[in-house]
Amino acid sequence: MNRVELIGRLTRDPELRYTGSNIATTRFTLAVNRPFQSQNGEQGTDFINVVVWRKQAENVKKYCTKGSLVAVEGRIQTGSYEKDGQRVYTTDVVADSVQFLESKAQSENRMSSEGSDLSPADFVNQEVKESDMSDEVFANFGDSVEISDDDIAF
Repeated sequence: MNRVELIGRLTRDPELRYTGSNIATTRFTLAVNRPFQSQNGEQGTDFINVVVWRKQAENVKKYCTKGSLVAVEGRIQTGSYEKDGQRVYTTDVVADSVQFLESKAQSENRMSSEGSDLSPADFVNQEVKESDMSDEVFANFGDSVEISDDDIAF
């Protein structure tokens, strides 16, 4: 069984692209707090890449921004690609469902107060962690990506 359920905040605005078959796909990274603290009392955070397809992808782009609180249900998918002559391995959560856990008013209030209601662990070392990640699978493909319907698992 391959099922994933996550609750976390987007670390940046989602990226919406369209395949050659005009299928919407959105990528974002989700900051998810670990359920335990280290010996120092610090709560760790995992940064998980998420891919969403079709109408749900368009909705995520339309209604979510950096810091939005969402719940994601889906599955883990691994893959690889060549970049500069080297094989790069990827692990993503392919979302079946993304639920928005904040109202628009809550989101706007959070944005206007610049994150005052976020816990410090929500974005621990965010810039460092994100810069270390190689999650730009579509970086060399331009504005559209050629994917046939046979490539999509659902």
